[in-house]
Amino acid sequence: MIFLLILISLQGTQLIEMASGTETFVSKGTQLYKDYDHLFKKNFETDSIVVMVQGDEVASEAVMKATNRLEQQMLIVPGVQSVTSPAVLIKQINYKISGRSRIPDSDREIKEVLDSQPALFESLMPDKTHMMIVIKVSGSATDQQKKDILNALDISLKEATFPPGYSLIVTGSPALRVDINKEMTQSLGLLLGIASILMVFVLLLVFRHVRWGLLPLPVVLLGVFFTFGFMGYVGVPMTMVSMAAFPILIGLGIDYAIQFHNRIEEEIHAGNSSEEALIRTVKHTGPAVLIALAMTALGFIPLFTSTVPMIQDFGKLLLIGIVMCYLSALFFGLVTLYSFDWIFRKNPFGLFKKKEEIKTETLPSNVSSSKVQKAKALERALIKVADFTIEHSRVILVISLLTCFAGLYADQSVPIQTDTNSFIPQDMPSLVNYKQMQDLLSGTGDHLNIILRVKDNSDPEVLKWMEEFSRHEVTNRDQIYGTTSVVDLVKERNGGTIPETSEEIQAIYEKIPESQKKEYMLGNQLLTIDLDIGQAMENIEITGIKELRDIVREDVQWMQPPPGVAVIITGQSVAMIDIISALTSGRVLMTMLGVGLVLIGLIVVYRNPVKALSPIIPMFIVVGWSGLVMTGLDIPYTPMTAVLGSLILGVGSEYSILMMERYFEEKDNGLTPVEAINQAVTTTGSALIASGATTVFGFSALIFSPFPILSNFGLVTVIDVCLAIFATFIVFPPLMVMMDTRREKRRATTVTAAPAV
Repeated sequence: MIFLLILISLQGTQLIEMASGTETFVSKGTQLYKDYDHLFKKNFETDSIVVMVQGDEVASEAVMKATNRLEQQMLIVPGVQSVTSPAVLIKQINYKISGRSRIPDSDREIKEVLDSQPALFESLMPDKTHMMIVIKVSGSATDQQKKDILNALDISLKEATFPPGYSLIVTGSPALRVDINKEMTQSLGLLLGIASILMVFVLLLVFRHVRWGLLPLPVVLLGVFFTFGFMGYVGVPMTMVSMAAFPILIGLGIDYAIQFHNRIEEEIHAGNSSEEALIRTVKHTGPAVLIALAMTALGFIPLFTSTVPMIQDFGKLLLIGIVMCYLSALFFGLVTLYSFDWIFRKNPFGLFKKKEEIKTETLPSNVSSSKVQKAKALERALIKVADFTIEHSRVILVISLLTCFAGLYADQSVPIQTDTNSFIPQDMPSLVNYKQMQDLLSGTGDHLNIILRVKDNSDPEVLKWMEEFSRHEVTNRDQIYGTTSVVDLVKERNGGTIPETSEEIQAIYEKIPESQKKEYMLGNQLLTIDLDIGQAMENIEITGIKELRDIVREDVQWMQPPPGVAVIITGQSVAMIDIISALTSGRVLMTMLGVGLVLIGLIVVYRNPVKALSPIIPMFIVVGWSGLVMTGLDIPYTPMTAVLGSLILGVGSEYSILMMERYFEEKDNGLTPVEAINQAVTTTGSALIASGATTVFGFSALIFSPFPILSNFGLVTVIDVCLAIFATFIVFPPLMVMMDTRREKRRATTVTAAPAV
């Protein structure tokens, strides 16, 4: 059965798709995205693949003819809309002069053409050593189509035969996305490898008191592999956020395997047979771990309320993954342990030279208060810690709550990072080239795009309003550096003015090449104005773009367009504004919803206020402490760190639940609250130290990610998980004893006060 599931999962992994575009940041269900995707992207947006030519003298006949050959080859590639370069402009000028669209045959003639209209070539030839070739493809083209165009470009560059000594650098948004997807694939393998190595190290360090201590690692890796397969079948894409799910799953899933492994070994050392140990483990630990898993899942569910799609996909992977890891630990892990122990005991094929007797410490069914098991060094230390916290319970709880509320207050001042280029490796060659291209080539920055729904796109009043509005924005708004629209094309062909009649405008439209018109108009009822806002994503970030969008909207209301004209402000920069609400009110909502869901889940499971509240209060305190961590480390919120509240609740509540389950199991055996918490600490507590350490080491793999969005998240998460473990041993024991003792006193008072019947 296991081998069949492996084969099925292997097939599913082939279906996984990489994603890194706008659709991973902005929900497709929002009106903001619909305006961008359905109106602008599919009809007007183009992506630019840019070839940067670098050499001693780009304004030469050999370079221009090579550029012309490249243009001719790329124009026949499916999906390429146009090619713009100095060579194209030179041919256009020559056509106007001589009637022949050709590249001159000498460097002198090339220089004469360039000198005749220097402003025309300024953007494509910023200096004598750099030249840009801009290949425009449809913005709605798929990643695979863009990848095919880039492959065709590689071939065409070789066949164009540029002169020796000239470097050709392919960049632009499509090329950057392809490289990001490639980097994500390589990074995922690196993260999984580092996580596995760290798991081996920590298991050898903290889980050596059991036999076959490395077994939890292959168990959890099998669960992660099943998750990969399921991911492909349900269509969850691989994004820079979902990559983080797999080291996290290794850290979480190995915890399930360790809990089962630790309990079955404990039962065997207590003198039970392999069969009895398996049954008792499934009976006692199976439900406890399942409840912890359910509460973890409830903590993750708020991730689906995020408006950022890749956060929702991250939540899906975590939910799928913890279920797969639990099933792997329950069936594959326990069955393997049972088989190993049976072989070890029976030695049917002479596998062992000598049968080693298993030391047993028989645990009677009724343990009196004076017969708590003798603790080892670590266990004695944990008992001392528990005794100390119980003795100073009031001080510890007051300090914990005060620092928690201080953290919640500090959290409100943590900045938000929404420059998406800062999320990827800053030394990635394609990003370095992309930034160099942006510095050299004007018009490649960010834009606000205004779509006008009109009754007649040749109405002179509409075009005049577009001209007046564009002039007003450039003159009065510092962050708007220029505008382009069909008005520019019309004025260019009409002596610099807008015609007075619709018929004249229609006649000019017919003369404009279709490749130029389709960037600014569609049919008879859609027109666009492109507002150049420079490097706004880097300089003023999303918050500034949002403010600028609102200002432009107010300007539209002040400068009312002609009757019957509807104005929509959209574009990729505007579509990213959704991230703001996701990272501000969204993260607070996720945390509060997570607390509520886990609390409701615990009430439904236990129907007991003490059992419902005691595991969740320590984790809520850790959520507050996380705010202090973010503030102290000066790490801004990103789509990743925004999920920390839900992640802490999901991960940390498991520790408290498992400790609480063992506490009440020991109380049922006749121990007092203090003795029960000590026994829980000596048994489950030692396993929690091991599983907590593996979780920390699993999350630590994220710190080594080349993606800053993941490495920062990994650092904060490791600290938060350590705080969750700290709260489990420092805050939970005194809280559990205090709440349970008060409940027993109230119950005893009620029984005493009840009238005799």
